[in-house]
Amino acid sequence: VQLQASGGGLVQAGGSLRLSCAASGRTFRSSAVGWFRQAPGKEREFVAAVRWGDSRTYYADSVKGRFTISGDKAKNTVYLQMNALKAEDTADYYCAATRFSPIISAIRRESQYLYWGQGTQVTVSS
Repeated sequence: VQLQASGGGLVQAGGSLRLSCAASGRTFRSSAVGWFRQAPGKEREFVAAVRWGDSRTYYADSVKGRFTISGDKAKNTVYLQMNALKAEDTADYYCAATRFSPIISAIRRESQYLYWGQGTQVTVSS
């Protein structure tokens, strides 16, 4: 499966952006789809994930209440709506998909994700 991430850009603090992750070559089926981010000089970290089968969502504490992950099964696309953006949200954002639905305790682990899209850059100015 190929993943195409888009929607990044420059926004002022407090603003909003919506990232998209479109899949081709294979539907998400029973996968989980996640967003990760990597800020300059930092390790990549988990942001949010959705289990395609039951639409359950999971978030990092740092984005809970501000970001919303959702999926459109007809379009085979996952979205990350980011509101109330902060300077510390500045990073390259990557979408990724697992091959099979992971157990809940593992859904935040990078190692569970087999397919990765290219990054889309988000810059939040303060």
